[in-house]
Amino acid sequence: MTAAHPTAPTDRPRPGLRERKKIKTREAIRSAAYALIERQGYDATTIEQIAALAEVSPSTVSRYFAGKEDIVLPHEHAGRLLDALRARPADEPWQTSLRHVLRTAVDLGTAEGTEVTRLRGRLLAEVPAVRARLLETVSATGHLLSEAVAERAGQGQDRLEVRVFTMSLLGGLMEVPLYWAEHGFRDDLTDLVDRALDGCAHPPPAPNS
Repeated sequence: MTAAHPTAPTDRPRPGLRERKKIKTREAIRSAAYALIERQGYDATTIEQIAALAEVSPSTVSRYFAGKEDIVLPHEHAGRLLDALRARPADEPWQTSLRHVLRTAVDLGTAEGTEVTRLRGRLLAEVPAVRARLLETVSATGHLLSEAVAERAGQGQDRLEVRVFTMSLLGGLMEVPLYWAEHGFRDDLTDLVDRALDGCAHPPPAPNS
């Protein structure tokens, strides 16, 4: 089998000094936000407090993140995941390709550690503003994903079937962190992603009689 895209995400060059400084600042802001939210709650945490703990100005926080919700919702991995999808073999079954890419997504999303990942899950389950912001970002992510889906299927990006497949997939995956948080983080997150993919492909089985 031949790959659909010649360059894998791991082949990307190492970021330059300026980009590494940006990444460091972004991580400092996020770490400050997580610490404050864990200590005093989401609503009580302000951009000014986050800036002070991260030792940057409030304007710097605003330059990196449009709002508090964006601080706790990582969006920067979308491009890497789409590259990973495009790099899968063109004749590989969709479920196999998606399972591979989404396991990569879990690894990236949990790289900050278990406590941060669970905090983010609790915020999605408990804070309407965070959940609403996630819904907004799904639209943009859906547009990008539909490009990759259309390329793979050899169809137009605006074709109804492409749009329905893309948004059905994203809608199903959005339920994973909510379910995980609502059930006390008992399940393995990768297993839940696998179950979500299966659920998108098949209706729920009938209960045993």
